[in-house]
Amino acid sequence: MTKKEKEKKFRKKLLHKYRLVVLNEDTFEERFAIKLTRLNVFVMVSLGTILLVVGTILLIAFTSLKEYIPGYSSMALKKQATVLNYKTDSLQNVMELNEKYYASIKKVLTGDVSSVEFNRDSIIDAAAIDASKLDLKPTKEDSLLRDLVDKEDKYNVFESALSSSNFVLFPPVNGTISDAYNIKEKHFAVDVVVAKNTPIKATADGTVIFAEWTTETGYVVIIEHSYDLISVYKHNASLTKQQGDLVKSGEVIAMAGNTGELTTGPHLHFELWSRGYPVNPTNFIDFN
Repeated sequence: MTKKEKEKKFRKKLLHKYRLVVLNEDTFEERFAIKLTRLNVFVMVSLGTILLVVGTILLIAFTSLKEYIPGYSSMALKKQATVLNYKTDSLQNVMELNEKYYASIKKVLTGDVSSVEFNRDSIIDAAAIDASKLDLKPTKEDSLLRDLVDKEDKYNVFESALSSSNFVLFPPVNGTISDAYNIKEKHFAVDVVVAKNTPIKATADGTVIFAEWTTETGYVVIIEHSYDLISVYKHNASLTKQQGDLVKSGEVIAMAGNTGELTTGPHLHFELWSRGYPVNPTNFIDFN
């Protein structure tokens, strides 16, 4: 038998028609009949197998059944682990601050404080100087410096009060400042470049007074602190706090992102306001 004859015989077997009949066992009445070929049976079985496999995969992928497969973890467990990770990070920062605070108190209690030696005679000599002989008339350079300082302090009238208190500000993030505080350009903030989804932390204890989405600056968090101080965090990818929540210094309040129209990349737009006046954050916080 030639190869051509074998192929013809095989094709004939595939296309040979059979009749599948369903009969009544008692009356032998024909109830159902269908014509089939071996090729049709093969195609239907293959198609049914593919549909069964695809349906099983979709059912497992988009339902909670996948949690019963070894290697998959529960979504609720993942969410709980993420929340616990944020809380652990915040607690570590609080513990570091408490350790520094307790260490400073311990030094005071134990007397381990460095003393400063000075010459008593030099103080007496300085007090004995006749002030009437001193030339107190301001120079031209001194006058120009005074004018410059007055202009700079126009928006920073409360910085001296803030710096003189025991109020410590925690850096919300650590990174490079891409756009500094600039009064002339009305940029009353610092833009700190950070990676996306970097935890943003509260700069001090306070209450969240705003936590919503805005068109220009994306997800925004505003916190009210003691001493009439307000901190603003803009362009976040997501928020972990809601309006009315109480936060501690160093606690995670959002994740850094690139949301809003007025942004060019992942960063934190951070502002400080004291009694309605903008404050330069770099005067009190080291972002590096």
